[in-house]
Amino acid sequence: QVQLLESGGTLVQAGGSLRLSCAASGRTFSEYAMGWFRQAPGKEREFVAAISRGGPRTYYADSVKGRFTVSRDNGKNTVALQMTSLKPEDTAVYYCVAATSRCVTCVYTRRSEYDYWGQGTQVTVSS
Repeated sequence: QVQLLESGGTLVQAGGSLRLSCAASGRTFSEYAMGWFRQAPGKEREFVAAISRGGPRTYYADSVKGRFTVSRDNGKNTVALQMTSLKPEDTAVYYCVAATSRCVTCVYTRRSEYDYWGQGTQVTVSS
């Protein structure tokens, strides 16, 4: 089992940048493909970004492509989401997620593919 703890959420102005971090504890971090989801008030939880076990492969939702970057450090058991050019519509609770994966290069985009979820961190973008 793995425990996930997000940090870094805060209030930021539109056009600004923010970096979210997720610390993982428990079983071997490198065995998990990682990702980020978000949920805005009154909306479904949606996929944001994913990164493979080995780190070289990433995938993004169209709404954040070119603005967000996901990365991981297997030595430190962390995954990060660098967000730039933030928009009010990026306001949401952001969740770090982990998927047990035998595939080193696979990324996952569906909620059902992820086994573990963090508690979430609030990001608010003001206009």
